[in-house]
Amino acid sequence: MSDSTANRQPEASAEILLVACPIDASVNRVPRAKLDRSPKCGKCHAPLFAGKVVELTGATFDSHALKSDLPIVIDFWAEWCGPCRTMTPNFETAAPRLEPRVRLGKLDTEAEPAIAGRYGIRSIPSIIMIRKGQEMARTSGAMPTSAIVEWVEQALKRA
Repeated sequence: MSDSTANRQPEASAEILLVACPIDASVNRVPRAKLDRSPKCGKCHAPLFAGKVVELTGATFDSHALKSDLPIVIDFWAEWCGPCRTMTPNFETAAPRLEPRVRLGKLDTEAEPAIAGRYGIRSIPSIIMIRKGQEMARTSGAMPTSAIVEWVEQALKRA
């Protein structure tokens, strides 16, 4: 083995992403090249990308927002909020258009006030893109599906 071979880092390790399961929140190692090939959770065997919004709770939030390498776009909402309810179907329609580049999640600010407080949520609906716990982008107000998709794509370009 030559010195240059011995000192080289494995290239594949940079291409492995940690992805939280939308069902049980277990963190899975997935090669970047296989994100669009219907990977399944190693624990529960559910698809990692089903084109659906993930309901986030205090128990699952950290796996998706802190541990996963994928950005998560979170809709901070509450049941009593009319604009939040109006935007829900638009946000759900955006999920299959944006996966597997990002995960979409919803967090009920009434059920999880500590998490909403951690991110300084002052009005709802608010949408925040987070990667590894760091805020990448934020917007407020109800939006149609096309505006949600465009906002996410622009935020990914800036990141």
